[in-house]
Amino acid sequence: MTPTPSAEWPTAGPGQATPRLAVTPGEPAGIGPDLLVRLVQEPLAAQLVAVADPGLLTERARALGLPLRCLEYAPDRPPSPNPPGSLMVLPVTLGAPVQPGRLDRANAAYVLETLRIACDGTRAGVFDALVTGPVHKGIVNDAGLPFTGHTEYLAERCTAHPVMLLATPGLRVALVTTHLPLKEVAATITAPLLEQVIAILHEDLVRRFGIAAPRILVCGLNPHAGEGGHLGREEIEIIEPVLERLRGRGWDLRGPLPADTVFVHERLAAADAVLAMYHDQGLPVLKHLGFGQAVNITLGLPIIRTSVDHGTALDLAGTDRADLGSLRAAIAMAMAMAMAMQLH
Repeated sequence: MTPTPSAEWPTAGPGQATPRLAVTPGEPAGIGPDLLVRLVQEPLAAQLVAVADPGLLTERARALGLPLRCLEYAPDRPPSPNPPGSLMVLPVTLGAPVQPGRLDRANAAYVLETLRIACDGTRAGVFDALVTGPVHKGIVNDAGLPFTGHTEYLAERCTAHPVMLLATPGLRVALVTTHLPLKEVAATITAPLLEQVIAILHEDLVRRFGIAAPRILVCGLNPHAGEGGHLGREEIEIIEPVLERLRGRGWDLRGPLPADTVFVHERLAAADAVLAMYHDQGLPVLKHLGFGQAVNITLGLPIIRTSVDHGTALDLAGTDRADLGSLRAAIAMAMAMAMAMQLH
């Protein structure tokens, strides 16, 4: 598998502009603000613009004993990397004061407003990519606001079909279905859906990752990829015909393969991504390999969006104990994808 960008900062090549990334810290009572404040103490190769309440960031920096200069966001100036200890901020006002670790429904609308502003700005080309911190779906729903998650919100706002891709150095795993009960998976996997997901995955590997001819391993749905129909017929009736049609476009699609052997080194070494049929078919392997360093990427959107692979960790909010690895990797991935788009 071609290497995925590591958490080392990519650098712009000749003629490439410094990427400007919108960052939403997510749930204000969680670790998102802490991670962002800590990360910007390092030299970065991109301009980060926090879409957030500057008072929240300043207070969290004070609690962590870290310096922070909140700079006024200046969209008309060419982007340049943030000096260490500083952060561009596009201000959004909190609904209520924040106590680390304590959820407050009064801030649910604030969370969605930061996401709306950042998404619309990225769609308009003001930002090169969007990086999202962790949100707490429950508190947003408790406030009476319909919200099933970042991915669904962004897909609806962009009128797009999202495909979830998680990446860690050495492995990319995309999903045909995501957060479904297992008993609903087989009925959900139809030929039109599978063809749409593969087309999005292939196109975005080309456009956003700069892979000219992606090699994709496709898992079967059933044990042993159906064992010739003895353990299920989805491979014969749905998956194989779709793959055969798409191979007619010249695409390198291998499968359907048994999921218990698709992740062996020899196969991954000759591939750029794995397509799993359902959430727990592919993600346990990826998270075992790179938990805390993995990036959640939403394909199929008109924007680049990456996110951390963890939740709000309310018990760690206001401390320096949360791991920076996933946010660092999400920003590095967004930078690499933005620069690949400049070259495409």
